[in-house]
Amino acid sequence: MTPGSPTELPAFEDARPISDPLALSPADRLWVERTRDSLGTEARIAQLFVLSSRDDTAEETAGLSALAPGGIHRFPSGDLAAAWRATRDALDGAEVPLILSGDIEGGTTSYPFATHIPNQMGIAACDDLALSEEIAAIVARESRALGYNWSFTPVVDINRAFRNAIVGTRSYGADTETVMAQARAYVRVLQAHGIAATAKHWPGDGIDDRDQHLATTVNSLDLAAWDDSFGRIYRALIGDGVMTVMSAHIALPAFLRSLIPDAGREAFCPASVSHLLNEVLLRDRLGFRGLVVSDATPMGGLTSWMDREEAVPALIENGCDVFLFSREPRSDMALMLKGLREGRLSEARLDEAVTRMLTLKAKLGLHRATVEERLAPRDAVRAQLRRPADLATAARAAGQGLTLVKDTQALLPLDPVRHRRVTVIGEEGWSFFSGAPARSFAPFHEEMRQRGFELRAYDRDHFPTPADTDLLVYLVGQEATPSLGHIYLDMARLHGGPRKAMAQFNREVPTLLVSFGQPYYLYDAPNFSTYINAYCSLADNQRELVRRLVGEADFTGRSPVDAFCGEEQLRW
Repeated sequence: MTPGSPTELPAFEDARPISDPLALSPADRLWVERTRDSLGTEARIAQLFVLSSRDDTAEETAGLSALAPGGIHRFPSGDLAAAWRATRDALDGAEVPLILSGDIEGGTTSYPFATHIPNQMGIAACDDLALSEEIAAIVARESRALGYNWSFTPVVDINRAFRNAIVGTRSYGADTETVMAQARAYVRVLQAHGIAATAKHWPGDGIDDRDQHLATTVNSLDLAAWDDSFGRIYRALIGDGVMTVMSAHIALPAFLRSLIPDAGREAFCPASVSHLLNEVLLRDRLGFRGLVVSDATPMGGLTSWMDREEAVPALIENGCDVFLFSREPRSDMALMLKGLREGRLSEARLDEAVTRMLTLKAKLGLHRATVEERLAPRDAVRAQLRRPADLATAARAAGQGLTLVKDTQALLPLDPVRHRRVTVIGEEGWSFFSGAPARSFAPFHEEMRQRGFELRAYDRDHFPTPADTDLLVYLVGQEATPSLGHIYLDMARLHGGPRKAMAQFNREVPTLLVSFGQPYYLYDAPNFSTYINAYCSLADNQRELVRRLVGEADFTGRSPVDAFCGEEQLRW
């Protein structure tokens, strides 16, 4: 596709960054140029790759280091000693300073040995930017202590398609102003602490209810609507100096068709391989001068669009500076080299991308820091994690965001005399993310029992009745998770089979529905009279929930989305 001339572009409001987020001193610029020029072709290609680390083993670290990638992406693990050792070995094994990245989104992606913070929707529900900044500072300090330099956050998607299972609790909600304000505060704090922030997922998710991990998804907004929502968010963050943007496997057909009316299938080209979206819209029109990283390249939104041999060089040629993840790194690096030799990747784009990757490293001061400065001795790292004041702040955020959506039966506050016998139906839940902790509702049970309630698990062979149950509690909810596909309340699983799914008890026994994940489960239970969104199942969320259920504290959360899904029926 041939990009249109500037006169053909839609009349978006002009915006230019206040400053270049990757601007360097002359000395640092000289380091970038000398380092780049000292690298052979294959070494320059390797600098474009950020590969994932999941196991924290010496074997895995040695294998990654042998490829000399530009960066390694660290996923949560349960063992601080192993994570520290793997990080230290990776830093020691790099000739060119290695950048370490992470999906530091809170909720189930929290490290077990770090401070557990709510996910983005739980933070937005607090409706308190000062508290958001306190949480961001905790994230930044602990991430730096663990060796991170780059966070693939914040998610700046707008959660308007309520059946979208991938945006949901990873987003700040459905309101453009809220998303923009929260994201700006987060980026400002993170980058002030020396962590590069990433605005994702360009050009904007949450309009399509599908998941780009499974298929190329579509931002179907017209240009005016896109510019007034996603365009405003990205312009603000670019003006604030966000260092990186993640280009996703999401199409924006309105923009492509504004330049090429007969684009056909190409109108649905994912941004990750679209010159028009990365270079023309993001860089030329919005003025972004930072680094563009692709979204994960094994995702279905890319792999279903074009074959691997074509896609690998196309990502860099069409505006991404960094190639994220790979099932077969050696093969992908070879495909990048093949694309370069065959002219599908130009020398100019390779040079530009490598320069930006090295520039980001220099901007973060990685070339000046010793390994010991980047990762302190293990005991010193441990001392920076889960500090009492930080734990107290995280617990305050967990409680402040809890949202009472509906209580038309005036069930609350619960009374251990009137509601003594409690039957609990719990949903197990799962997470896509490697190393995420298993979900347990033990904190909820413990807090309730301490207050005099008698809890028993639901028995699929003996339905709860007023004769044995004073209160029925559903503990459900899946946080936004890749590859889940759809959000729904699985009554067959909860009740023990498809026939039992049809049985509903809420008119016979007082019933409470609590979501520890997505905020939209009322859609599948419209006649349930009391519904609460807790956003994630961290222990603090469960403890703070019980305090509010029994009236020891007030529900103060403000829903960042329409939990009634636009349906009046759900309100009654």
